[in-house]
Amino acid sequence: MFRTFLNGLAFGITQIVPGVSGGTIAVILGFYNQLIETVNHFAKDKRRYLKFLAPFFAGVILGIIAFSSLVQYFLNNFSLPTMSFFIGMIAGLIPVIKLKLFTGSTARTDIIKRAVLIILPAALLILISNFRTEPIADVPENIGAALIIFIFFSGLTAAAALIMPGISGSLILLLFGVYNIITYSVSSIRYLLLDITNIQLWLDIIKILAPFGVGVIIGVLTTARLIEKLLKNYSVTIYSIILGLLLGSVYTLLNEPLTFQSGVSAFGVALSVITFITGCAASFLLGKKRM
Repeated sequence: MFRTFLNGLAFGITQIVPGVSGGTIAVILGFYNQLIETVNHFAKDKRRYLKFLAPFFAGVILGIIAFSSLVQYFLNNFSLPTMSFFIGMIAGLIPVIKLKLFTGSTARTDIIKRAVLIILPAALLILISNFRTEPIADVPENIGAALIIFIFFSGLTAAAALIMPGISGSLILLLFGVYNIITYSVSSIRYLLLDITNIQLWLDIIKILAPFGVGVIIGVLTTARLIEKLLKNYSVTIYSIILGLLLGSVYTLLNEPLTFQSGVSAFGVALSVITFITGCAASFLLGKKRM
């Protein structure tokens, strides 16, 4: 249970960082299949699956709330070394999945098919990463039905990315322009611990996170069921797509303005090389062991 809690903690922390996929972390740490199975079959055996979900979600919630300010501090002051670590974690998983894909059939048609399935999602992710909605900087005083629906669909789409390794839910929020207000609302929860009678703060948080949370729940349940079926029947196809998404994610993070927001210096570049190698080695070793 403690290990599951730590997995949830890592999963939660990655949700704060734009471009870093929680699904990728789940693959690296070896609990991806268990997560998908638990979400899909929870109703069949609640007691069994609750042993996984309870510590996991406790870790996720703690990771998001407790580390949101710390991650934001590192992103604001050491963005390049911080993002380089996560880029390294993604890059380290690429050769692991490549070995998994190309150690079986060596038929030319199979290789071509897998190559196409890798290139297309990578190209698509690279393409959409260059188009962004103008960010909503502050929480509006009056939230209308249109914005509530938009936030709901943002959560729905982000949840699909949350489950799929290689594409980040936080990146989707950036593309939709709601990343700032979602992270602001989440980080504001800690202030409720100091004053739970602050009604206005409650309302500010609920009017953003309620539609977002509903969208996420629906998106996770729908996507998890689809991915489980695809992994069972078309595992090579899915892992080819995942590999393409991982390749596209490396470019996306390198193209992300947040990566360079604290500036570039000789010391920062040197530190970034170290953090990249560290993330890459950890991901490769853990991924190779788990997959």
